[in-house]
Amino acid sequence: MKSDRLTHGRQPSPRFANFPFDPSALPFFYGTVVLVCGTLGVLASAPGQTVGVSVFTDFLIEAHALSRSWISFAYLAGTIGSALLISRAGRYYDRFGGRWVSAISAAMLAIVLVGMSFSDVIARAVASVLPGGYRDSVSFFVLMLGFFAMRFFGQGMLTLSSRNMVLEWFEQRRGMALAFIGISIAFGFSATPPFFEWLIQRGGWSWAWQVIATIVGGFSLLAFCFARSRPEEHGMLPDGPFAKEGRKTHAETLSGRQFTLSEARRTYSFWVFTFSVVLSGLLLTAFSFHVVSIFADAGMSRSRAVAIFVPAACVSVVVEFAGSWLSDFVKLKYLAMVQSTGSLMLALGLSFLDAGGSIVFVVVGMGLMQGMFGIISGVTWPRFFGRLHLGAISGFSTSIVVAGTAVGPYLFSVSHDQVGRYQPATLLCAAAAIVLIGLSWRADRPE
Repeated sequence: MKSDRLTHGRQPSPRFANFPFDPSALPFFYGTVVLVCGTLGVLASAPGQTVGVSVFTDFLIEAHALSRSWISFAYLAGTIGSALLISRAGRYYDRFGGRWVSAISAAMLAIVLVGMSFSDVIARAVASVLPGGYRDSVSFFVLMLGFFAMRFFGQGMLTLSSRNMVLEWFEQRRGMALAFIGISIAFGFSATPPFFEWLIQRGGWSWAWQVIATIVGGFSLLAFCFARSRPEEHGMLPDGPFAKEGRKTHAETLSGRQFTLSEARRTYSFWVFTFSVVLSGLLLTAFSFHVVSIFADAGMSRSRAVAIFVPAACVSVVVEFAGSWLSDFVKLKYLAMVQSTGSLMLALGLSFLDAGGSIVFVVVGMGLMQGMFGIISGVTWPRFFGRLHLGAISGFSTSIVVAGTAVGPYLFSVSHDQVGRYQPATLLCAAAAIVLIGLSWRADRPE
């Protein structure tokens, strides 16, 4: 049986790696603590995720006196700007590790949320010293910068570092670790819109963002104290005492080759898996951003729109648990097909949304997408390409996904502004899902 500690060739720990305590001195496998920290880190990114931003959309439209299309375009520009930096920032993860990147990203996100809570005040103050007629332009740029920072530190760096940190501590049990994260996130993110809405109704949208900033700032301190980057830095091994010598745990076993980013980008499977996640993120982001408007067009209330995330989360939990377990035994391309099938169901459900059976398509489709999202974006890269350049490879893929999610809300806005409905955009997404299902058949592990 393999020991959970490195008895020979112990790697030197980076400076402050064991501050305020050394995890190897504890009587249990510290990966479980890292798993909890990583899960909380992804949950703390919710204010920078579309599911968290969407609740504030209508209030920003009113506060800044901008149209829905201009708000969506500011979100698009800010998100694409963050996507351009995430790939390079992924290299900092490889250099400094998940502990430091998570703690700093959370602290910066908290600061940005406080700034966004005063975004209308900042816009008015800047516009007051400029010639007349620049009020809308100033509001647009203030929101664009705010969205850029929220997306970069929230959806980008905090999510990437928190999830990758867990992947470093688990190898043979990676699927089950991701199942824990996914189930927690499914319930956590589904509770985000109602919780944020409750804060807004209690004290206003500005006060709500300040409260959320305090919570995120608290996680930053927790990550600094309890998160740890890699088990090898503390003389430990992935999986610890749960590691099983010589056991093949899944159908795709890495040959030992450690791909560089440039090598990974030249593989067919990298792009198929990346764009499967892109379409899922694009569609889910667009739906979350415009959920109130989409349901209003179908004759349904704001409360029913916000509540749709709860039943979808229940489906997501089942899918996440089953998919995470299966990911240890089956080829990932089959799970990618399930994800694209979910995209297809959600797109068709939104195309013909009413108070009847189409709601089932929306709930099940969104549940399939959310359940598979973390598995495809988490398990794929270390299994296919190794852990040595995990930050660079996952960071580059994440940058593309983030850019794709930026396009979603604007694509839906343009569709609605031009023809008065969202159907052209949703049908386009349905067609893309069909194409990806077909392409996934050949997306095997690169040799």
